Amino acid sequence: MLKKIVYLFFIITGGTIGYLYLPEIVKLLDFTNAGWVASPYLGTVIGAIILFLLSYWLADYIVGFLRWIEDALIKVPAADLFFGSIGLIVGLVIAYLINITLQDINIKIVSQLLPLFLTILLGYFGFQVGFRRREEFVNLLNINRKERDKRRGSDPEPEPAQQEHQPKAKILDTSVIIDGRIADICQTNFLEGTIVIPQFVLGELQHIADSSDVLKRNRGRRGLDILNRIQKELPVKVEIYEGDFEEIHEVDSKLIKLAKVIDGIVVTNDFNLNKVCDLQGVSVLNINDLANAVKPVVLPGEELVVQVIKDGKEQNQGVAYLDDGTMIVVEEGREYIGKTIEVLITSVLQTSAGRMIFAKPKLLEKAL
Repeated sequence: MLKKIVYLFFIITGGTIGYLYLPEIVKLLDFTNAGWVASPYLGTVIGAIILFLLSYWLADYIVGFLRWIEDALIKVPAADLFFGSIGLIVGLVIAYLINITLQDINIKIVSQLLPLFLTILLGYFGFQVGFRRREEFVNLLNINRKERDKRRGSDPEPEPAQQEHQPKAKILDTSVIIDGRIADICQTNFLEGTIVIPQFVLGELQHIADSSDVLKRNRGRRGLDILNRIQKELPVKVEIYEGDFEEIHEVDSKLIKLAKVIDGIVVTNDFNLNKVCDLQGVSVLNINDLANAVKPVVLPGEELVVQVIKDGKEQNQGVAYLDDGTMIVVEEGREYIGKTIEVLITSVLQTSAGRMIFAKPKLLEKAL
């Protein structure tokens, strides 16, 4: 059916071109002895036959291209398609109003060619604006609706006091998904509200899972397994955000933009993303901060029994670890590598990147 429509389009287009332009071509070639050739009806037939024959070569390519457009449009979310179409209509209306004034200009290029160019250009810009700013339009409509309901004195939405207590959506980034601890946190019901997983984060996870590097591939597959567990096994509401911000290339920047658009909270364990969110006024939950908060409190002056595993970065330093993975830097502990010793805590450094404990051997303290 689609191929027949393409054939019909070529025939009508060829006939129209022949009717309009073949007489002009005959006049330019000055066929004075063959006036019947300049007949527009003959031009219609000739043009239709030429493009009909041409369509046998081009029809398959055009049908394939139309099928590709059809499949792409079916995959586009309905909201994106709706706002893109609204933007396209607005762009075409503006182009029509401008073209009305151009029809009065006697210059042929301006009155015929320029309107076509403006129609295509403004239609494209209208579609892009509607498509890319869709989330802002939705928020604007919601705000206007709430203000209108307040003026009328009837609010179909929940009471304002209830709205204030509704938890914000939690947006997961790639690092916190691969980390895996987010699944355990969700299982304990410490995270309230909807868990939002953006489509561009899923794309990045899939790209990592398809990597030729074994370590990256395992990390990516672990992240996908964690998401599958969160979505199917845990008592939390999970939503996949289908939209994308095509003008932004970095995934972290897209997360920040999404958090601003839907008024959500970014959940991460990336120290740098944490800082950027703070700078841009976006709420953020850092899993490392939560882990540090629930670790056993260790104060300077306390004694611990640890096993020195390896040497540290500085001279004569040794490194040990607590059961929860906290690093302990043991001054003058290099000679105790492989041994279990008592240490005395000297200081504790705690940041969003983790916790680090500094200590020195208790034997050394007694010797002093």
